[in-house]
Amino acid sequence: MLHIVSSHVVPTLENTILLTSGQRKAAKRDVSLSKLDSEVLPKVARMTVSGKKQTMGFDVPSAGENGIVNVSMRRGGSPENATLSTVSEAAGKHPETPSKGLNGDELSTVSTPGRSSGKARQMINIKAELEKRQGGKPLLNLVVIGHVDAGKSTLMGHLLYLLGNVNKRTMHKYEQESKKAGKASFAFAWVLDETGEERDRGVTMDVGMTKFETNSKVVTLMDAPGHKDFIPNMITGAAQADVAVLVVDASRGEFEAGFEAGGQTREHALLVRSLGVTQLAVAVNKMDQVNWQQERFQDITSKLGNFLKQAGFKESDVFCIPTSGLSGENLATRSSVPELISWYSGPSLLEQIDSFRPPQRCIDKPFRMSVSDVFKDQGSGFCVTGKIEAGFIQTGDRILAMPPNETCTVKGITLHDEAMDWSAAGDHVSLTVTGMDIIKINVGCVFCDPKEPIRVCTRFRARILLFNIEVPITQGFPVLLHYQTVSEPATIRKLISVLHKSSGEVLKKKPKFLNKGMNAIVEIQTQRPVSLELYKDYKELGRFMLRYVGSTIAAGVVTEIKE
Repeated sequence: MLHIVSSHVVPTLENTILLTSGQRKAAKRDVSLSKLDSEVLPKVARMTVSGKKQTMGFDVPSAGENGIVNVSMRRGGSPENATLSTVSEAAGKHPETPSKGLNGDELSTVSTPGRSSGKARQMINIKAELEKRQGGKPLLNLVVIGHVDAGKSTLMGHLLYLLGNVNKRTMHKYEQESKKAGKASFAFAWVLDETGEERDRGVTMDVGMTKFETNSKVVTLMDAPGHKDFIPNMITGAAQADVAVLVVDASRGEFEAGFEAGGQTREHALLVRSLGVTQLAVAVNKMDQVNWQQERFQDITSKLGNFLKQAGFKESDVFCIPTSGLSGENLATRSSVPELISWYSGPSLLEQIDSFRPPQRCIDKPFRMSVSDVFKDQGSGFCVTGKIEAGFIQTGDRILAMPPNETCTVKGITLHDEAMDWSAAGDHVSLTVTGMDIIKINVGCVFCDPKEPIRVCTRFRARILLFNIEVPITQGFPVLLHYQTVSEPATIRKLISVLHKSSGEVLKKKPKFLNKGMNAIVEIQTQRPVSLELYKDYKELGRFMLRYVGSTIAAGVVTEIKE
Protein backbone atom coordinates (compact mmCIF):
# COMPACT_ATOMS: atom_id res chain seq x y z
CA MET A 1 0.00 0.00 0.00
CA LEU A 2 2.73 2.29 0.96
CA HIS A 3 4.58 1.37 -2.17
CA ILE A 4 1.61 2.22 -4.35
CA VAL A 5 1.16 5.52 -2.65
CA SER A 6 4.79 6.39 -3.12
CA SER A 7 4.61 5.39 -6.78
CA HIS A 8 1.59 7.63 -7.16
CA VAL A 9 3.16 10.45 -5.20
CA VAL A 10 6.49 10.58 -7.02
CA PRO A 11 5.07 11.28 -10.47
CA THR A 12 2.85 13.94 -9.05
CA LEU A 13 5.88 15.53 -7.36
CA GLU A 14 7.77 15.23 -10.63
CA ASN A 15 4.86 16.84 -12.39
CA THR A 16 4.70 19.63 -9.91
CA ILE A 17 8.46 20.16 -10.14
CA LEU A 18 8.22 20.20 -13.94
CA LEU A 19 5.36 22.61 -13.83
CA THR A 20 7.10 24.99 -11.52
CA SER A 21 10.23 25.04 -13.72
CA GLY A 22 8.06 25.76 -16.74
CA GLN A 23 6.29 28.45 -14.85
CA ARG A 24 9.67 29.81 -13.77
CA LYS A 25 10.81 29.98 -17.39
CA ALA A 26 7.60 31.70 -18.39
CA ALA A 27 7.96 34.09 -15.49
CA LYS A 28 11.58 34.79 -16.45
CA ARG A 29 10.54 35.43 -20.06
CA ASP A 30 7.83 37.78 -18.83
CA VAL A 31 10.28 39.66 -16.64
CA SER A 32 12.85 39.96 -19.42
CA LEU A 33 10.19 41.14 -21.87
CA SER A 34 8.87 43.68 -19.41
CA LYS A 35 12.45 44.87 -18.81
CA LEU A 36 12.96 45.26 -22.54
CA ASP A 37 9.63 47.03 -22.73
CA SER A 38 10.61 49.42 -19.99
CA GLU A 39 13.93 50.16 -21.69
CA VAL A 40 12.66 50.46 -25.24
CA LEU A 41 9.24 51.92 -24.84
CA PRO A 42 9.92 54.95 -22.67
CA LYS A 43 11.70 56.41 -25.70
CA VAL A 44 8.64 55.78 -27.78
CA ALA A 45 6.36 56.95 -25.04
CA ARG A 46 8.30 60.15 -24.49
CA MET A 47 8.12 60.89 -28.19
CA THR A 48 4.41 60.35 -28.41
CA VAL A 49 3.89 62.42 -25.26
CA SER A 50 6.05 65.23 -26.67
CA GLY A 51 3.66 65.52 -29.59
CA LYS A 52 5.70 63.86 -32.37
CA LYS A 53 4.02 61.51 -34.84
CA GLN A 54 3.69 58.00 -33.37
CA THR A 55 5.16 56.36 -36.44
CA MET A 56 8.26 58.52 -36.15
CA GLY A 57 8.59 57.48 -32.51
CA PHE A 58 8.24 53.75 -33.22
CA ASP A 59 10.54 53.70 -36.22
CA VAL A 60 13.56 54.63 -34.16
CA PRO A 61 13.82 51.64 -31.79
CA SER A 62 12.36 48.98 -34.11
CA ALA A 63 15.49 48.96 -36.25
CA GLY A 64 17.75 48.44 -33.23
CA GLU A 65 15.59 46.00 -31.22
CA ASN A 66 14.57 43.63 -34.07
CA GLY A 67 10.86 44.06 -33.80
CA ILE A 68 10.51 43.50 -30.07
CA VAL A 69 8.51 46.70 -29.92
CA ASN A 70 5.86 45.17 -32.17
CA VAL A 71 5.53 42.17 -29.83
CA SER A 72 5.08 44.38 -26.81
CA MET A 73 2.60 46.49 -28.77
CA ARG A 74 0.47 43.42 -29.51
CA ARG A 75 0.61 42.35 -25.89
CA GLY A 76 -0.31 45.74 -24.61
CA GLY A 77 -3.33 46.27 -26.84
CA SER A 78 -3.79 49.77 -28.22
CA PRO A 79 -0.65 51.96 -28.70
CA GLU A 80 -1.91 54.62 -26.29
CA ASN A 81 -2.36 52.09 -23.48
CA ALA A 82 1.05 50.61 -24.18
CA THR A 83 2.82 53.92 -24.08
CA LEU A 84 1.02 55.11 -20.99
CA SER A 85 1.53 51.82 -19.11
CA THR A 86 5.22 51.74 -20.00
CA VAL A 87 5.62 55.31 -18.88
CA SER A 88 4.20 54.37 -15.46
CA GLU A 89 6.30 51.16 -15.40
CA ALA A 90 9.42 53.08 -16.34
CA ALA A 91 8.69 55.69 -13.70
CA GLY A 92 8.49 52.93 -11.12
CA LYS A 93 11.53 50.91 -12.18
CA HIS A 94 14.04 53.31 -13.76
CA PRO A 95 13.25 56.85 -12.71
CA GLU A 96 16.48 58.40 -14.00
CA THR A 97 18.31 56.30 -16.56
CA PRO A 98 15.88 56.34 -19.50
CA SER A 99 15.29 60.08 -19.25
CA LYS A 100 19.00 60.75 -19.87
CA GLY A 101 19.08 58.60 -22.97
CA LEU A 102 15.74 59.98 -23.96
CA ASN A 103 16.80 63.57 -24.13
CA GLY A 104 19.73 62.61 -26.29
CA ASP A 105 17.47 60.62 -28.60
CA GLU A 106 14.88 63.29 -28.80
CA LEU A 107 17.52 65.93 -29.55
CA SER A 108 19.03 63.87 -32.32
CA THR A 109 15.70 63.19 -33.97
CA VAL A 110 14.70 66.81 -33.77
CA SER A 111 18.01 68.36 -34.84
CA THR A 112 18.91 66.03 -37.70
CA PRO A 113 16.30 67.27 -40.20
CA GLY A 114 16.99 70.90 -39.15
CA ARG A 115 20.74 70.59 -39.75
CA SER A 116 20.44 69.25 -43.27
CA SER A 117 17.92 71.82 -44.43
CA GLY A 118 19.38 74.63 -42.28
CA LYS A 119 21.94 75.67 -44.87
CA ALA A 120 19.39 76.04 -47.65
CA ARG A 121 16.97 77.85 -45.38
CA GLN A 122 19.63 80.30 -44.21
CA MET A 123 20.76 80.95 -47.78
CA ILE A 124 17.32 82.27 -48.66
CA ASN A 125 17.11 84.40 -45.53
CA ILE A 126 20.62 85.80 -45.36
CA LYS A 127 19.67 89.18 -46.86
CA ALA A 128 16.61 89.46 -44.63
CA GLU A 129 18.72 88.50 -41.60
CA LEU A 130 21.29 91.18 -42.51
CA GLU A 131 18.54 93.80 -42.68
CA LYS A 132 17.21 92.71 -39.29
CA ARG A 133 20.64 92.75 -37.63
CA GLN A 134 21.89 95.87 -35.80
CA GLY A 135 18.41 97.35 -36.12
CA GLY A 136 18.66 97.45 -39.91
CA LYS A 137 21.82 99.59 -39.90
CA PRO A 138 24.34 98.76 -42.66
CA LEU A 139 27.95 98.01 -41.73
CA LEU A 140 30.76 100.38 -42.78
CA ASN A 141 34.49 99.65 -42.46
CA LEU A 142 36.39 102.91 -41.91
CA VAL A 143 40.17 103.37 -41.90
CA VAL A 144 41.84 106.49 -40.46
CA ILE A 145 45.03 107.44 -42.31
CA GLY A 146 47.51 110.31 -42.50
CA HIS A 147 51.06 111.45 -41.77
CA VAL A 148 52.67 110.54 -38.44
CA ASP A 149 51.65 112.98 -35.65
CA ALA A 150 48.72 114.42 -37.60
CA GLY A 151 46.55 113.52 -34.58
CA LYS A 152 44.69 110.46 -35.91
CA SER A 153 44.47 108.50 -32.64
CA THR A 154 43.63 111.59 -30.57
CA LEU A 155 40.92 112.62 -33.06
CA MET A 156 39.22 109.22 -33.10
CA GLY A 157 39.79 108.59 -29.37
CA HIS A 158 38.05 111.88 -28.56
CA LEU A 159 35.20 111.04 -30.96
CA LEU A 160 34.70 107.65 -29.24
CA TYR A 161 34.68 109.42 -25.84
CA LEU A 162 32.09 111.96 -27.03
CA LEU A 163 29.93 109.09 -28.35
CA GLY A 164 30.05 107.40 -24.93
CA ASN A 165 32.10 104.39 -26.07
CA VAL A 166 34.72 105.22 -23.40
CA ASN A 167 33.44 105.88 -19.90
CA LYS A 168 34.55 108.87 -17.80
CA ARG A 169 36.36 106.72 -15.27
CA THR A 170 38.59 105.11 -17.92
CA MET A 171 39.22 108.51 -19.52
CA HIS A 172 40.20 109.98 -16.16
CA LYS A 173 42.63 107.10 -15.65
CA TYR A 174 44.23 107.75 -19.08
CA GLU A 175 44.55 111.46 -18.26
CA GLN A 176 46.32 110.71 -14.96
CA GLU A 177 48.63 108.12 -16.51
CA SER A 178 49.54 110.27 -19.51
CA LYS A 179 50.33 113.22 -17.19
CA LYS A 180 52.64 110.98 -15.15
CA ALA A 181 54.38 109.89 -18.35
CA GLY A 182 54.81 113.56 -19.33
CA LYS A 183 52.40 113.21 -22.28
CA ALA A 184 49.26 114.96 -21.06
CA SER A 185 48.02 115.66 -24.61
CA PHE A 186 48.13 111.93 -25.49
CA ALA A 187 45.24 110.92 -23.19
CA PHE A 188 42.67 110.50 -25.99
CA ALA A 189 45.17 108.69 -28.22
CA TRP A 190 45.53 106.04 -25.51
CA VAL A 191 41.93 104.98 -26.16
CA LEU A 192 43.17 103.37 -29.39
CA ASP A 193 46.91 102.93 -28.68
CA GLU A 194 46.67 100.19 -26.11
CA THR A 195 50.14 98.58 -25.98
CA GLY A 196 52.88 99.88 -23.71
CA GLU A 197 55.31 100.39 -26.58
CA GLU A 198 52.83 102.49 -28.57
CA ARG A 199 52.20 104.66 -25.50
CA ASP A 200 55.92 105.03 -24.67
CA ARG A 201 56.87 106.02 -28.20
CA GLY A 202 53.76 108.10 -28.79
CA VAL A 203 53.11 106.53 -32.21
CA THR A 204 50.56 103.98 -33.42
CA MET A 205 52.29 100.81 -34.62
CA ASP A 206 49.53 98.32 -35.33
CA VAL A 207 45.98 98.77 -36.62
CA GLY A 208 43.70 99.46 -33.64
CA MET A 209 40.15 98.23 -34.18
CA THR A 210 36.91 99.19 -32.46
CA LYS A 211 33.27 99.87 -33.33
CA PHE A 212 30.80 102.71 -32.85
CA GLU A 213 27.32 103.56 -34.12
CA THR A 214 26.02 106.61 -35.94
CA ASN A 215 22.36 107.43 -36.61
CA SER A 216 22.18 105.18 -39.65
CA LYS A 217 25.31 102.95 -39.62
CA VAL A 218 27.42 100.57 -37.57
CA VAL A 219 31.04 101.57 -38.14
CA THR A 220 34.09 99.35 -37.67
CA LEU A 221 36.91 101.81 -37.03
CA MET A 222 40.51 100.93 -37.95
CA ASP A 223 43.17 103.34 -36.69
CA ALA A 224 46.15 102.88 -39.04
CA PRO A 225 49.76 103.78 -38.17
CA GLY A 226 51.15 106.90 -39.87
CA HIS A 227 54.87 106.23 -39.47
CA LYS A 228 56.54 105.03 -42.66
CA ASP A 229 58.16 102.10 -40.81
CA PHE A 230 54.71 100.62 -40.25
CA ILE A 231 53.26 101.03 -43.76
CA PRO A 232 52.82 97.23 -44.15
CA ASN A 233 50.42 97.32 -41.14
CA MET A 234 48.68 100.34 -42.63
CA ILE A 235 48.16 98.43 -45.93
CA THR A 236 46.58 95.54 -43.98
CA GLY A 237 44.09 97.98 -42.43
CA ALA A 238 43.39 99.84 -45.67
CA ALA A 239 42.81 96.57 -47.57
CA GLN A 240 39.88 95.83 -45.24
CA ALA A 241 38.26 99.28 -45.47
CA ASP A 242 35.30 100.61 -47.46
CA VAL A 243 35.82 104.32 -46.76
CA ALA A 244 38.63 106.43 -45.26
CA VAL A 245 39.26 109.53 -43.15
CA LEU A 246 42.50 111.30 -44.13
CA VAL A 247 43.78 113.38 -41.22
CA VAL A 248 46.09 116.32 -42.01
CA ASP A 249 47.80 118.69 -39.58
CA ALA A 250 46.81 122.36 -40.13
CA SER A 251 49.71 123.83 -38.10
CA ARG A 252 52.24 125.89 -40.05
CA GLY A 253 55.00 123.73 -41.51
CA GLU A 254 53.40 120.46 -40.34
CA PHE A 255 51.00 120.07 -43.27
CA GLU A 256 53.82 120.82 -45.71
CA ALA A 257 56.11 118.24 -44.02
CA GLY A 258 53.45 115.56 -44.37
CA PHE A 259 52.45 116.51 -47.90
CA GLU A 260 55.80 117.14 -49.59
CA ALA A 261 58.25 114.43 -50.66
CA GLY A 262 59.00 112.00 -47.84
CA GLY A 263 55.68 112.67 -46.05
CA GLN A 264 53.04 109.98 -45.67
CA THR A 265 49.96 112.04 -46.65
CA ARG A 266 50.44 111.41 -50.37
CA GLU A 267 51.45 107.78 -50.02
CA HIS A 268 48.51 106.93 -47.73
CA ALA A 269 46.01 108.62 -50.07
CA LEU A 270 47.45 106.73 -53.06
CA LEU A 271 47.41 103.45 -51.17
CA VAL A 272 43.77 103.62 -50.09
CA ARG A 273 42.67 104.63 -53.59
CA SER A 274 44.62 101.73 -55.09
CA LEU A 275 43.05 99.37 -52.59
CA GLY A 276 39.55 100.31 -53.73
CA VAL A 277 38.48 103.10 -51.35
CA THR A 278 36.53 105.70 -53.34
CA GLN A 279 34.95 107.88 -50.61
CA LEU A 280 37.25 110.05 -48.50
CA ALA A 281 36.71 112.55 -45.69
CA VAL A 282 39.63 114.92 -45.13
CA ALA A 283 39.78 115.98 -41.48
CA VAL A 284 41.85 119.17 -41.33
CA ASN A 285 42.98 118.70 -37.73
CA LYS A 286 44.54 121.09 -35.16
CA MET A 287 42.65 124.05 -36.67
CA ASP A 288 42.55 125.64 -33.19
CA GLN A 289 46.33 126.17 -33.46
CA VAL A 290 45.83 128.51 -36.43
CA ASN A 291 42.77 130.20 -34.83
CA TRP A 292 40.34 128.57 -37.28
CA GLN A 293 41.59 130.72 -40.20
CA GLN A 294 39.61 130.28 -43.40
CA GLU A 295 42.65 131.10 -45.60
CA ARG A 296 44.71 128.27 -44.06
CA PHE A 297 41.84 125.79 -44.51
CA GLN A 298 41.36 126.80 -48.17
CA ASP A 299 45.10 126.67 -48.84
CA ILE A 300 45.30 123.08 -47.52
CA THR A 301 42.14 121.87 -49.28
CA SER A 302 43.14 123.31 -52.68
CA LYS A 303 46.59 121.65 -52.53
CA LEU A 304 45.12 118.35 -51.39
CA GLY A 305 42.19 118.54 -53.81
CA ASN A 306 44.45 118.70 -56.87
CA PHE A 307 46.54 115.78 -55.68
CA LEU A 308 43.53 113.61 -54.76
CA LYS A 309 42.02 114.23 -58.19
CA GLN A 310 45.22 112.97 -59.81
CA ALA A 311 45.18 109.95 -57.46
CA GLY A 312 41.78 108.96 -58.87
CA PHE A 313 39.25 110.32 -56.37
CA LYS A 314 36.17 112.08 -57.75
CA GLU A 315 35.63 115.61 -56.46
CA SER A 316 32.09 114.69 -55.43
CA ASP A 317 33.46 111.89 -53.19
CA VAL A 318 35.98 114.00 -51.25
CA PHE A 319 34.75 116.04 -48.26
CA CYS A 320 36.88 118.43 -46.18
CA ILE A 321 36.02 119.14 -42.53
CA PRO A 322 37.87 121.52 -40.14
CA THR A 323 38.34 119.83 -36.73
CA SER A 324 40.30 119.86 -33.50
CA GLY A 325 41.01 116.45 -31.98
CA LEU A 326 42.26 117.73 -28.66
CA SER A 327 39.44 120.17 -27.88
CA GLY A 328 36.84 117.99 -29.63
CA GLU A 329 35.43 120.78 -31.81
CA ASN A 330 33.34 119.74 -34.84
CA LEU A 331 33.73 116.00 -34.14
CA ALA A 332 30.46 114.55 -32.85
CA THR A 333 28.40 117.76 -33.08
CA ARG A 334 28.69 120.94 -35.10
CA SER A 335 31.05 123.46 -33.57
CA SER A 336 29.89 126.62 -31.82
CA VAL A 337 33.29 128.41 -31.99
CA PRO A 338 32.54 131.91 -33.41
CA GLU A 339 35.78 132.00 -35.49
CA LEU A 340 34.70 128.81 -37.28
CA ILE A 341 30.96 129.25 -37.73
CA SER A 342 31.54 132.71 -39.28
CA TRP A 343 32.73 130.93 -42.47
CA TYR A 344 31.97 127.18 -42.13
CA SER A 345 28.44 125.80 -42.05
CA GLY A 346 29.10 122.24 -43.22
CA PRO A 347 28.68 118.93 -41.35
CA SER A 348 30.68 117.66 -38.38
CA LEU A 349 33.02 114.67 -38.81
CA LEU A 350 30.45 112.23 -37.41
CA GLU A 351 27.70 113.54 -39.72
CA GLN A 352 30.06 113.10 -42.67
CA ILE A 353 30.89 109.50 -41.70
CA ASP A 354 27.15 108.88 -41.33
CA SER A 355 26.47 110.15 -44.87
CA PHE A 356 28.95 107.78 -46.59
CA ARG A 357 27.30 105.30 -48.97
CA PRO A 358 27.69 101.68 -47.78
CA PRO A 359 29.25 99.46 -50.49
CA GLN A 360 27.60 96.47 -52.15
CA ARG A 361 28.49 93.21 -50.39
CA CYS A 362 29.12 89.96 -52.34
CA ILE A 363 26.84 87.76 -50.21
CA ASP A 364 25.89 85.52 -53.17
CA LYS A 365 29.48 84.53 -54.02
CA PRO A 366 31.35 81.57 -52.45
CA PHE A 367 32.79 82.16 -48.97
CA ARG A 368 36.17 83.95 -48.73
CA MET A 369 37.93 85.30 -45.62
CA SER A 370 41.52 86.52 -45.35
CA VAL A 371 43.23 85.81 -42.03
CA SER A 372 44.73 88.82 -40.21
CA ASP A 373 45.54 87.14 -36.87
CA VAL A 374 45.81 83.63 -35.38
CA PHE A 375 45.80 82.88 -31.65
CA LYS A 376 45.15 80.01 -29.23
CA ASP A 377 41.89 80.09 -27.34
CA GLN A 378 40.91 78.43 -24.08
CA GLY A 379 39.59 74.96 -24.72
CA SER A 380 39.87 73.01 -27.94
CA GLY A 381 40.70 74.60 -31.26
CA PHE A 382 42.09 78.07 -31.96
CA CYS A 383 40.86 81.45 -33.18
CA VAL A 384 41.42 83.23 -36.47
CA THR A 385 40.36 86.82 -37.09
CA GLY A 386 39.83 88.57 -40.38
CA LYS A 387 37.34 90.21 -42.68
CA ILE A 388 34.85 88.14 -44.64
CA GLU A 389 35.30 89.35 -48.23
CA ALA A 390 32.52 87.34 -49.86
CA GLY A 391 29.73 84.90 -49.03
CA PHE A 392 28.58 84.00 -45.53
CA ILE A 393 29.33 81.42 -42.86
CA GLN A 394 27.45 79.56 -40.11
CA THR A 395 28.61 77.68 -37.03
CA GLY A 396 29.17 74.02 -37.90
CA ASP A 397 30.30 74.74 -41.49
CA ARG A 398 33.35 73.02 -42.95
CA ILE A 399 35.82 75.47 -44.46
CA LEU A 400 39.05 75.06 -46.39
CA ALA A 401 42.26 76.99 -45.64
CA MET A 402 44.48 77.81 -48.61
CA PRO A 403 47.47 77.56 -49.38
CA PRO A 404 47.87 74.83 -46.66
CA ASN A 405 44.88 73.00 -48.23
CA GLU A 406 43.49 71.85 -44.86
CA THR A 407 39.84 71.66 -43.85
CA CYS A 408 38.43 72.52 -40.44
CA THR A 409 35.08 73.06 -38.71
CA VAL A 410 33.76 76.39 -37.45
CA LYS A 411 32.79 75.98 -33.79
CA GLY A 412 32.02 79.62 -32.98
CA ILE A 413 31.70 83.05 -34.60
CA THR A 414 32.33 86.31 -32.71
CA LEU A 415 31.49 89.74 -34.18
CA HIS A 416 32.44 92.81 -32.08
CA ASP A 417 32.77 90.56 -28.97
CA GLU A 418 29.26 89.12 -29.45
CA ALA A 419 28.70 85.43 -30.23
CA MET A 420 26.81 84.92 -33.51
CA ASP A 421 25.32 81.93 -35.34
CA TRP A 422 26.23 83.33 -38.75
CA SER A 423 28.16 86.14 -40.35
CA ALA A 424 28.31 87.62 -43.85
CA ALA A 425 30.54 89.60 -46.22
CA GLY A 426 31.91 92.84 -44.76
CA ASP A 427 32.08 91.61 -41.15
CA HIS A 428 35.31 91.57 -39.13
CA VAL A 429 34.95 88.31 -37.24
CA SER A 430 36.79 85.89 -34.97
CA LEU A 431 36.21 82.26 -35.88
CA THR A 432 36.93 79.43 -33.43
CA VAL A 433 37.98 76.45 -35.57
CA THR A 434 38.78 72.81 -34.75
CA GLY A 435 40.08 69.79 -36.62
CA MET A 436 43.29 71.42 -37.79
CA ASP A 437 46.78 72.17 -36.45
CA ILE A 438 47.45 75.82 -35.55
CA ILE A 439 50.97 75.50 -37.03
CA LYS A 440 49.47 75.05 -40.52
CA ILE A 441 47.73 78.43 -40.45
CA ASN A 442 49.44 81.81 -40.63
CA VAL A 443 48.51 85.41 -41.35
CA GLY A 444 47.69 85.79 -45.04
CA CYS A 445 45.93 82.44 -45.48
CA VAL A 446 42.47 82.56 -47.04
CA PHE A 447 39.55 80.49 -45.74
CA CYS A 448 37.16 79.48 -48.49
CA ASP A 449 34.28 77.22 -49.46
CA PRO A 450 35.64 73.64 -49.96
CA LYS A 451 33.33 73.17 -52.96
CA GLU A 452 34.64 76.31 -54.70
CA PRO A 453 38.17 76.88 -53.37
CA ILE A 454 40.31 79.95 -54.05
CA ARG A 455 43.15 79.45 -56.54
CA VAL A 456 46.75 79.14 -55.36
CA CYS A 457 49.73 80.02 -57.52
CA THR A 458 53.31 81.31 -57.56
CA ARG A 459 53.04 83.03 -60.98
CA PHE A 460 50.38 85.45 -62.18
CA ARG A 461 49.92 88.26 -64.68
CA ALA A 462 48.75 91.67 -63.57
CA ARG A 463 48.08 95.17 -64.80
CA ILE A 464 50.11 97.63 -62.73
CA LEU A 465 50.26 101.41 -62.42
CA LEU A 466 53.69 102.76 -61.41
CA PHE A 467 53.95 105.63 -58.92
CA ASN A 468 56.87 108.02 -58.51
CA ILE A 469 59.81 105.63 -58.66
CA GLU A 470 63.45 106.61 -58.78
CA VAL A 471 64.78 103.40 -60.38
CA PRO A 472 63.32 102.09 -63.66
CA ILE A 473 61.82 98.59 -63.39
CA THR A 474 63.52 95.88 -65.46
CA GLN A 475 63.10 92.12 -65.80
CA GLY A 476 64.00 90.30 -62.56
CA PHE A 477 63.30 93.39 -60.39
CA PRO A 478 62.79 92.35 -56.70
CA VAL A 479 59.64 93.65 -54.99
CA LEU A 480 57.54 93.00 -51.88
CA LEU A 481 53.99 91.98 -52.77
CA HIS A 482 51.33 93.27 -50.36
CA TYR A 483 48.06 91.47 -50.87
CA GLN A 484 45.22 91.58 -48.31
CA THR A 485 46.99 90.64 -45.06
CA VAL A 486 50.02 88.95 -46.65
CA SER A 487 53.39 90.43 -47.60
CA GLU A 488 55.43 88.12 -49.79
CA PRO A 489 58.83 88.61 -51.53
CA ALA A 490 58.43 88.44 -55.31
CA THR A 491 60.18 89.28 -58.58
CA ILE A 492 58.89 90.81 -61.79
CA ARG A 493 59.64 87.97 -64.20
CA LYS A 494 58.47 89.45 -67.49
CA LEU A 495 57.54 92.87 -68.84
CA ILE A 496 54.80 92.01 -71.30
CA SER A 497 53.43 95.33 -72.59
CA VAL A 498 52.95 99.03 -71.91
CA LEU A 499 49.31 100.21 -72.01
CA HIS A 500 47.58 103.51 -72.63
CA LYS A 501 46.41 104.91 -69.27
CA SER A 502 42.79 105.58 -70.13
CA SER A 503 41.93 103.39 -73.13
CA GLY A 504 44.07 100.37 -72.12
CA GLU A 505 45.33 99.73 -75.65
CA VAL A 506 48.82 98.27 -76.09
CA LEU A 507 51.40 100.97 -76.88
CA LYS A 508 54.50 98.81 -76.83
CA LYS A 509 55.14 95.06 -76.54
CA LYS A 510 58.04 93.56 -74.55
CA PRO A 511 59.45 96.84 -73.22
CA LYS A 512 63.04 96.82 -71.87
CA PHE A 513 62.10 98.81 -68.75
CA LEU A 514 59.20 100.63 -67.08
CA ASN A 515 59.30 104.22 -65.81
CA LYS A 516 57.22 106.24 -63.36
CA GLY A 517 53.59 106.88 -64.26
CA MET A 518 53.47 103.99 -66.76
CA ASN A 519 50.60 101.53 -67.03
CA ALA A 520 51.82 98.03 -67.91
CA ILE A 521 51.10 94.31 -67.91
CA VAL A 522 53.74 92.24 -66.14
CA GLU A 523 54.25 88.68 -64.91
CA ILE A 524 55.08 88.34 -61.22
CA GLN A 525 56.57 85.31 -59.47
CA THR A 526 56.32 84.85 -55.69
CA GLN A 527 58.69 82.80 -53.54
CA ARG A 528 55.90 80.85 -51.85
CA PRO A 529 52.38 80.02 -53.12
CA VAL A 530 49.76 82.74 -52.54
CA SER A 531 45.95 82.53 -52.74
CA LEU A 532 44.63 84.91 -55.41
CA GLU A 533 41.44 85.71 -57.28
CA LEU A 534 41.01 87.50 -60.58
CA TYR A 535 40.04 91.17 -60.25
CA LYS A 536 37.02 90.68 -62.52
CA ASP A 537 35.63 87.94 -60.23
CA TYR A 538 36.38 89.43 -56.79
CA LYS A 539 37.43 93.06 -56.73
CA GLU A 540 38.56 92.93 -53.09
CA LEU A 541 40.69 89.83 -53.62
CA GLY A 542 42.17 90.91 -56.95
CA ARG A 543 44.06 94.03 -55.80
CA PHE A 544 47.65 94.25 -54.56
CA MET A 545 50.51 96.71 -53.93
CA LEU A 546 54.20 96.48 -54.80
CA ARG A 547 56.83 98.01 -52.52
CA TYR A 548 60.59 98.38 -52.92
CA VAL A 549 63.09 99.52 -50.25
CA GLY A 550 60.48 101.05 -47.96
CA SER A 551 58.38 102.90 -50.53
CA THR A 552 55.30 101.92 -52.53
CA ILE A 553 56.19 101.75 -56.22
CA ALA A 554 53.04 100.35 -57.85
CA ALA A 555 49.44 99.24 -57.47
CA GLY A 556 47.99 96.44 -59.53
CA VAL A 557 45.10 94.10 -60.28
CA VAL A 558 45.34 90.38 -61.10
CA THR A 559 44.37 89.63 -64.71
CA GLU A 560 45.52 86.03 -65.19
CA ILE A 561 46.58 83.23 -62.82
CA LYS A 562 49.26 80.77 -63.97
CA GLU A 563 48.83 77.42 -62.21
